[in-house]
Amino acid sequence: MSDFQGKNVVITGGGSGIGQAIAVEFARQGAAVRILELSEASAAQTLQTIAASAGPGGSGQAFGCDVSRQGQVHEVISKIIDQDGKLDILVNCAGVAHVGTLQTTTEADFDRIFSVNVKGVYNCMHASISQMVSQGGGVILNMASIAATVGIPDRFAYSMSKGAVVTMTLSVARDYIGKKIRCNCISPARVHTPFVDGFLAKNYPGKEAEMFQTLSRTQPIGRMAEPREIARLTLFLCSEDAAFITGSDYPIDGGFIRLNN
Repeated sequence: MSDFQGKNVVITGGGSGIGQAIAVEFARQGAAVRILELSEASAAQTLQTIAASAGPGGSGQAFGCDVSRQGQVHEVISKIIDQDGKLDILVNCAGVAHVGTLQTTTEADFDRIFSVNVKGVYNCMHASISQMVSQGGGVILNMASIAATVGIPDRFAYSMSKGAVVTMTLSVARDYIGKKIRCNCISPARVHTPFVDGFLAKNYPGKEAEMFQTLSRTQPIGRMAEPREIARLTLFLCSEDAAFITGSDYPIDGGFIRLNN
């Protein structure tokens, strides 16, 4: 894989889970990582890991930002561009989950999911695209989900939001292919993140280990993905090795989509 020395990478939601793993892996490959994160404590933890493991040229910096608020996003992205002079790669990883059917999803639930998972992605791309056009190219990678294309029980609003991420990805890829801007997305199945542990602790107290195995077995490969596995695919799609890839949604799902019968 190509290294990323000299590349400036903006990552949203880099304070935990998949976003944290992506931030750490980019820094290990020499990138200057700029994290947009709502939780300052989480961002600080990621920066500590980056400081201990970054490769030559790799570094980390965090900015407090609510991606659902366009004014905040534009202000932070402008600050990063003024500081670094460019924006090579944008990774939209910030997102929130929701469990519920159409009947159990309230308007407040729906608005919350939309504001972060859909509008947040739009806001960050909107704030970044002019710089990428003016500098002659760039890469955008959005985090979608298998829920965008497969019917998942009790994931009405979440599935809606990730379907929007996929279609926004295709639209941006089409509109900016002539500007040398590539845009792809990744659709993971279940990934072992702090959200999963919190969900199990809340809903299955005392049976966390048993339910963890049950959820793991829903994927044909027999386990959940690790965040670093998603990060490695992200780095590939953002690298020069993937220069011919744009407008694609990459499932990374342990066989979930094609092998579940």
